Amino acid sequence: MEQRFNMGAVAPAGYQAMLGLEKYLHQCGLEEGLLHLIKLRASQINRCAYCIDMHWKDSRALGEPEHRLYGLDAWRESPYYTERERAALEWTEAVTLVTEGFVSDAVYEAVRPHFTPKELADLTLAISTINAWNRLSISMRAKPGDYKPPPRHR
Repeated sequence: MEQRFNMGAVAPAGYQAMLGLEKYLHQCGLEEGLLHLIKLRASQINRCAYCIDMHWKDSRALGEPEHRLYGLDAWRESPYYTERERAALEWTEAVTLVTEGFVSDAVYEAVRPHFTPKELADLTLAISTINAWNRLSISMRAKPGDYKPPPRHR
């Protein structure tokens, strides 16, 4: 499969706007590991090979154990996730699959105790952003496999 076009090259201002969202999300206060988990989960749902590859590698670079990544698509049946992570994954699925029944009040009420209003707004922005990235990557046929996580400064 060959990449159709390079978003950064042909629409640099739009690409930079998306990167601006990412910059905000990296400084918003949500845990970096949590952000990668929800990005990976949304990418699994959307079947975006490029983003699955990227966020799997980013999670591993942060020290995320492999069993938590392997079990992510069955997180409800896996004992590996905290209550806060479970709430975030529940919210991720509801927002990502919004056309399959909206984001219910029951899901909102289940998630609310685990996040402040600002955190929930930032989480929703992160989910919306990865869903946009998934659609861009799938549309332009971004090639998975070549991504390398940025060097970590400890």
